[in-house]
Amino acid sequence: MGRTEERMARKIVVVSLLLLGATAGAAGWMAWRYPHQPHRLDDEQPIRITIARGMSAGAIARALRERDLIDRPSWFRIYATERGFAQRVQAGQYTFRPSMAPAEILAALVKGVPDEVVWVTLPEGKSFVEMAVLLDEAGVCAKPEFLSAARDPVLLGQLGIVGDSVEGYLFPARYDFRPHTSAPKVIARLVKELRQNYADLATQHRAGLAQLHKNHHFDEREIVLMASLVEKETAEVSERPRIAGLFLNRLRLPTFVPHLLQTDPTIVYGCTVAPVKSAACREFSGRIRRAQLDDRENSYNTYTHEGLPPGPICNPGAAALEAVMAPETTPYLYFVSKNDGTHYFSKTRAEHEAAVDRYQRGHTGP
Repeated sequence: MGRTEERMARKIVVVSLLLLGATAGAAGWMAWRYPHQPHRLDDEQPIRITIARGMSAGAIARALRERDLIDRPSWFRIYATERGFAQRVQAGQYTFRPSMAPAEILAALVKGVPDEVVWVTLPEGKSFVEMAVLLDEAGVCAKPEFLSAARDPVLLGQLGIVGDSVEGYLFPARYDFRPHTSAPKVIARLVKELRQNYADLATQHRAGLAQLHKNHHFDEREIVLMASLVEKETAEVSERPRIAGLFLNRLRLPTFVPHLLQTDPTIVYGCTVAPVKSAACREFSGRIRRAQLDDRENSYNTYTHEGLPPGPICNPGAAALEAVMAPETTPYLYFVSKNDGTHYFSKTRAEHEAAVDRYQRGHTGP
């Protein structure tokens, strides 16, 4: 080989090495930039992708490529593996912006999808049927499933509830649930909340509970039941202990015979929620009439049946429960609505009739 040829060969080798180095450098630069370089720059349409439990890093990378979120699946797999994230990806359904860089996508996959929750407010004084509607509308659980579970004797036994439904034991509050939660799980949580609130109040009112048990043989169920009556009779918190005391007077005092509570909401409950409807209840159209007042077939009718009704008529809140545990010592036996959210209380039938004339019949004379 002549000197000219030798110099030419050396140049070729040097150029080849330079090209090889440049190519390697460019590849290295691209690899270094890859995690932070979005495959696309548009954000027109979010892309949803499901990552199944147990998917390998390679399978995840291929799935991302199929959804056009990345362009080099092998690089993504290597990046995830070298970072130690390949085994830490969380299963779930993700929504990504097309312009997200591989590093952002991987970080989101490792963090996982936040648990989706829905919030639902269950107000005081609602029946379990009304609560079923609210839970259904919120997407927590279907109404038919809830109603079935609410009357399931097996579930009632597990929860320690005596009666034919969970009525009274579903504590009203604002709750967060995962969508499509099973009805027994929802009910168990509401009952647990009731029991916790009941226990807290019972600790504060031990003396009152002892008196209720001594004088009326009241335990948890009777207190919850009475609280449901108080809850439905007034929304005025300050009146609740007085109404509780008045009801207890009607049940206990020998001068008040027969021991009729005579509270309209019990009639309504018997005609609308109770599973067995009397003939008069089947004619009920939303307004109580003489047929419903005189109805002895309605076991919830406290105008014709002495003592407490068969069970709670709604789900009471903490204020109503506390009103029963700490009732007002009162001489009153009667009350009538003043049509402004409050009531007029009377000691005698004559005083009560005069108040009814004034506030319900519109009579203003003496």
